[in-house]
Amino acid sequence: MIKQFEFEETEISGLKIIHPFIAEDDRGYFMKTFRDDLFRQNGIILDSVEDMTSMSHKGVIRGLHFQTKYSQNKLIRVSQGEIYDVVVDLRKDSPSFGKWKGFYLNENNLLSLYVPSGFAHGFIALTKNVVFHYRCGQPYVPNYDSGIIWNDDELGINWPLHKIEHLIISDKDKNLQTYKEFKKNIGGL
Repeated sequence: MIKQFEFEETEISGLKIIHPFIAEDDRGYFMKTFRDDLFRQNGIILDSVEDMTSMSHKGVIRGLHFQTKYSQNKLIRVSQGEIYDVVVDLRKDSPSFGKWKGFYLNENNLLSLYVPSGFAHGFIALTKNVVFHYRCGQPYVPNYDSGIIWNDDELGINWPLHKIEHLIISDKDKNLQTYKEFKKNIGGL
């Protein structure tokens, strides 16, 4: 069975779910996760400059991260385990400014998510040893690294915490600014 690429729009402009090309038979599957010409035809311009992989234990929360300059657009996916992935629109001129959206990405649904520049991004690992892949259109620049606290009251993100016994959060991520502080100090991306 062969499934072609599908590009699914979300209610947030520019944010897209990508169903990969998969050729599957009794041996297993072959999957293609990126093809520049098809992505461009579907409004995704990703001149990849960095490709990264992280591994996270169950209960790890990473984020909500962004860069104040050189905002990264990214194509993300999970090859092992499951996460609940969250993005927050921080584009100051966007009609969905301050809105968040969550997605389950896992080794079974094989979905990718395209996140345009101007979003905060984070996730919670719902299974042990989650392997997460990022393909970014801008490099990571530590001087402009920033974020918003994952459990910000104003954003009101509905994390699936009922699936986790113990949260693991870095000291850096525990001390990120609130959304209110972001609006006051930065205003938007």
